[in-house]
Amino acid sequence: MSVAATSAAPFRPPANAYIMRQLGKTAKPMGCRTRKHSAPGRAKRDVEMGLANGAASVGQFGNASRGDRRALFYSHDTFGLGHLRRTRAIANALVGAHPGLSVIIISGSPVIGSFEYGNGVDYVRVPGVVKQPNGDYSTMNLKVELDEAVRLREGIIRETASTFQPDLLIVDKEPAGFRGELLPTLDMLKQRGARIVLGVRDVMDDPVLLRPEWERKGAAEALLRYYDDIVVYGLKSIHEPLASLGLPASVQDRIRYTGYLRRVLPQEPHFAEYPSITRGQFVLVTTGGGGDGGHLIDWVLSAYESDAPPAVPALICFGPFISREQRRNFLERIARLEHVDAIAFDAKIERLMDRASAIVAMGGYNTFCEILSLDKPALIVPRARPRLEQTIRARRAAELGLVKVLEDPEEIGKGRREPAVMTKAIGDLLRSPRPSEAYVAGLLDGLDTIVEASGDWLTRRPITTLPRPRYGEAVA
Repeated sequence: MSVAATSAAPFRPPANAYIMRQLGKTAKPMGCRTRKHSAPGRAKRDVEMGLANGAASVGQFGNASRGDRRALFYSHDTFGLGHLRRTRAIANALVGAHPGLSVIIISGSPVIGSFEYGNGVDYVRVPGVVKQPNGDYSTMNLKVELDEAVRLREGIIRETASTFQPDLLIVDKEPAGFRGELLPTLDMLKQRGARIVLGVRDVMDDPVLLRPEWERKGAAEALLRYYDDIVVYGLKSIHEPLASLGLPASVQDRIRYTGYLRRVLPQEPHFAEYPSITRGQFVLVTTGGGGDGGHLIDWVLSAYESDAPPAVPALICFGPFISREQRRNFLERIARLEHVDAIAFDAKIERLMDRASAIVAMGGYNTFCEILSLDKPALIVPRARPRLEQTIRARRAAELGLVKVLEDPEEIGKGRREPAVMTKAIGDLLRSPRPSEAYVAGLLDGLDTIVEASGDWLTRRPITTLPRPRYGEAVA
C-alpha cells in the first residue's frame, strides 16, 4: 500500500448539504433571546456582554475589558488517548507560560479525570461516543441514538463557549468537530472576535484517502471559513499532512510547523508500585489507549512463549480501552511466563518509560513524542488499518535513524507473525542507538513554538473575517 504524497489539485468545496446549512445559520447564543421591550439597564448589560440581538460583532466579546485571558480547547476523543494527551500537554504549557490564563478542555474521553492538569486548567466532559472496529460510531454509555448524543454534545460545547467567552479556541484535528458538532460554536466565536486555531498531528493518513474524507466531512470548508491559524505538531521535512488537500495559498501561508511536543517527567509524587521486573533491565511494551493493540501484545507474548524467548524481561501496559476478554486472555498467558508482567494503565507512563531500557510500541503520535523526549531505543510495530498514519510516521522516522520498525505481516497481508522474528527484533533493540544520536534540527521544539505563537493568538485580532469563499466555487 503506497504512502507517497500525491500532487494536489485545487480544492473545490463539495455540495455538502449539512455543512452548508450549518454554515448559513446566524449565530445566536443558547439561552439568549431578543427582547422587544427590555429594560434599559438590562439592554445595556446585554450589549456589554456582546449578547444583544443574539450575536456580537467582531471585538464586542468583552474580553479586553475583562482583563484576563481565556482559552478553550476542543478534543473530540472518539478513540484512544491521543487527542486528549496532546491537548493536555499544550494546555499545561500555555498556563505555565501565561500565569493569568484560564483554560477549559472540552473532551469526550472517559478517562479525562485520570490525568494531572496545570493550575488554571479545567475540563468539561461531553457524552462519549466510540469508534467500532468496522469504523462505525456508537454512544459510549447513554442509551440514545447517536444523532441525539451528537446534539447533546453540540449544545454543551456551544453553551460552554458562550458562557466562558474565550479569547482563543484551539481545535484538535477535526475542523468541523465530530459530525459537524463544532460548527455552531465556530460561527458564534468567529462573530465575537475570538482567535481560532487548528492543530493537527504530523501525519493524518495516506494522502490519497485524506482528501475525500475531508470533503465528506466538510472539514476543508470549515477550515477556509473559520480558522486564523493552522499548526502542525511535527516537521515539514518529515511529513506534510495537509499537502494533498489543494488548499489556497492564503491558507497555506498560515500553516506553521512546530516540531514535536516535548514531554517531561511528572513533578508530582507518584506512589504506584511497579512490578518487580522493573528493578532491572526490561522492555516496556505499550499500545497507547489499548483499543487496537491486541496484535502487538499477542506477537510479543508468542515470542516469550517460544523455545528461544528474548533474554530481557518485558512489562506490558494494556491501556484503558482494551476489551475485558482480550485482557483476561493475555493475563492467563502472562501468568505462565516467568519474565513477563503486565499493568492495566498508568496515567504517568512517562515515569515507567524512563525506567525502561527500551520501548516496543505501535507508534501513535504521543508515544512517539515520549520516545523522542526520553531518548529511548524503540521498536515500532505500526498499525496499518484502518489508517496508515502510524506506518507513514514509523517509516519516515526509521529513515532518519530515530527508531527501528517491524511491520506486522498479518496487517499488511504478507504472511504470519513469527515468534522468532519478534525475539530477534527485541534482542537487536537493546543494541540500537538512542534517537538523540540521529540529529534532526528543531525535532522537539513543539511546545516552545506554540507558547511563542500563543502571545499573538491571545492579544491580536483574528485574521479571517466572515464571510469566506462561496461554496461550490474554486478557491485556488
